[in-house]
Amino acid sequence: MTRRVVPVQVGPARLRIHVRKGVNLAIRDSRSRSSDPYVIIQMGRQKLKTRVVKKNVNPEWNEDLTLSIADPSLPIKIFVYDEDIIRDDKMGDAEFEIDYEMWSAERWNSSCSGSDIPGYTQNGVPDEACLLFKGMNRAGFLPNHYAFGSVLRACQECRPCGVKFGVQIHGLMSKTRYAFDVVVCNVLISMYGNCLGSADDACRVFDQIEIRNSISWNSIISVYSQRGDAISAFQFFSRMEWQGSGFSLKPNEYTFGSLITAACSSVDTGSSLLKQMLARVKKSGHLGDMYVGSALVSGFARFGLIDYAKQIFEQMGKRNAVSMNGLMVGLVRQKRGEEAAKVFMEMRNLVDINLDSYVILLSAFPEFAVLEDGKRKGTEVHGYVIGTGLIDIKREIGNGLVNMYAKCGAIADACSVFGVMGDKDSVSWNTMISGLDQNECFEDAVISFLAMRRTGLMPSNFTLISTLSSCASLGWRMLGQQIHCEVKLGLDLDVSVSNALLALYAETGCLTESEKVFSLMPDYDQVSWNSIIGASANSEASVVEAVKYLLNMMRAGWSLNRVSFINILAAVSSLSFHQMGHQIHGLVLKYCVANDTAIENALLAYNGKCGEIDECEKIFSRMSEWRDEVSWNSMISGYMHNELLHKAMDLVWFMMQRGQRLDCFTFATVLSACASVATLEHGMEVHACAIRSCLEFDVVVGSTLVDMYTKCGRIDYASRFFHLMPVRNVYSWNSMISGYARHGHGHKALELFSKMKLHGQPPDHVTFVGV
Repeated sequence: MTRRVVPVQVGPARLRIHVRKGVNLAIRDSRSRSSDPYVIIQMGRQKLKTRVVKKNVNPEWNEDLTLSIADPSLPIKIFVYDEDIIRDDKMGDAEFEIDYEMWSAERWNSSCSGSDIPGYTQNGVPDEACLLFKGMNRAGFLPNHYAFGSVLRACQECRPCGVKFGVQIHGLMSKTRYAFDVVVCNVLISMYGNCLGSADDACRVFDQIEIRNSISWNSIISVYSQRGDAISAFQFFSRMEWQGSGFSLKPNEYTFGSLITAACSSVDTGSSLLKQMLARVKKSGHLGDMYVGSALVSGFARFGLIDYAKQIFEQMGKRNAVSMNGLMVGLVRQKRGEEAAKVFMEMRNLVDINLDSYVILLSAFPEFAVLEDGKRKGTEVHGYVIGTGLIDIKREIGNGLVNMYAKCGAIADACSVFGVMGDKDSVSWNTMISGLDQNECFEDAVISFLAMRRTGLMPSNFTLISTLSSCASLGWRMLGQQIHCEVKLGLDLDVSVSNALLALYAETGCLTESEKVFSLMPDYDQVSWNSIIGASANSEASVVEAVKYLLNMMRAGWSLNRVSFINILAAVSSLSFHQMGHQIHGLVLKYCVANDTAIENALLAYNGKCGEIDECEKIFSRMSEWRDEVSWNSMISGYMHNELLHKAMDLVWFMMQRGQRLDCFTFATVLSACASVATLEHGMEVHACAIRSCLEFDVVVGSTLVDMYTKCGRIDYASRFFHLMPVRNVYSWNSMISGYARHGHGHKALELFSKMKLHGQPPDHVTFVGV
């Protein structure tokens, strides 16, 4: 319902609205066949609410609400809503009366001198406080310091739109005797620091205060603390101690709280500053304060100093959900999920658990040592939040459940929770898309991204990273390019999104696009350099470029890590750059990463391809304690590449004697070597090993067996094994066709070619050469 009120006189006025009752309002709560109505009255930006009348469709409020009139031409809007857990629904209209009342000068003066403006600010209606101040100013009345302070707080609450008005009030105040009033200046410091983010303006006001109190110091320290400027915050703290005298300027719980926040913002010196603050807090006797203790627990937990956090938590006289949550977050970050869950279990009956506690608890379950145990505990919490209705109150709990199930490998359960969530935000979609990508459900991840875009939600950088990763895994370059067009809206300035684009183009073979993305990036990190080096290393035509990128990375001051070495070793081994490989080996020793298995494997592959078999054997011998399947396969490949079949076979037997698992790559490599030199006896021995390892009918091993038998002259063995294969690929068909043709069985080759087409296997150029 809308009504306009145009008073006879325009000037300072209050509007009193008497809300009487609602008649035959629509029933919104179908379960209880009743509703919980309340009234919203809105005039411009002012909004007031009546009490809620429980279980009634014919409610009587009989309440008086008052509005300040700044613009009498604005319409009054009155709506009736039904209060609900998830979303309040509109019900209907209400009967109401409007009284327009002019205010006398005496009443304005009384109102503005210390009652109404502070009251509006404290009761959550800062817009009305600002409007009342404007009306008072138009009427020519001079506000006092209480009115100035209250309206400045109201401007702070109305940010960002209230900041401009706050600056105007500062200008007005500077012409009065309250320009240097400590109470008003303290509020100004807070407003400038919180709304404009301008420490300079706040500092300028602070310097104008002649006699500062503890609130002044706490306000300016808080401004720099919120900006993450730990140095300035602690400098002001030092000035406070040096200039202060008497009890009133001693640091209190608010001082320590701001300083702890500032310390947490410093990555390099944060842990050291926290330890210093802990000593000061103990000395001052504030360790038992719940606000200070909670801040210390959260701070130490953030830096991974869990022992300090637990010690402070246990020493706190009184704990709350904030201190418990801070400790749990730290434990989760340290992958100590069981301990985080234990803290929750011990404290759940001692503190008032809030909704954030359940979100943090859900994040702890994927960090359990045994994921299945974490999932089981998470399922128990899932049942509890459904039974208590908490899942419908806080969207973050639903998001936490999706994240928990996805990280525990139960992606179907994650999808089920996501499907029944009513109100999804960008975090919900990102959690689901990321979970699908991590669980290798790449197509579903991309489909979810497209569904998210249809809802009108803009993707975040995290959403784009997961989606681009799925596109890269699927090899969907065209869709990745379409997403790249969306990225150009501005998110490409994020280095992580650019890295995801680099990976997409690298994995889909678009080196030119990778180089273009890299050249347009405003900033690089270690992942960026490694990605472009890896992309260049995968292309034989760009190996030299990979080396250049590595040198530029070092010139830019970036340290090389294991990925850098693996990529560049793969690059130089493809062209057998002997000298460059030796230099890189020297860098490996310099960076003390020689004991990394992945790097040692890369060195094995490089030296094997370069004919440095003695160096390979030295590295392999040194790796006796940390060899993996790649190590064994790299050594065997090195022997094969250097035509040392007997050593390769000896290594295979040694592997079997040690109980080392032989994989498909091992058998395929050795069988290919046996085929190349036509050694039937060795080939049959390897075949026997494959049978014992239950890998005989693997499509890769089977195909190399067919090829080995045909090249060793046993076309009958090859034919028999070929027809026993449960799965065949184009290499299997080509090997058998070529074998028939090589041994003078042309009609059988043509017959097999016809069967190949009937089985739906498309021939390639090798097939036609064989035919």
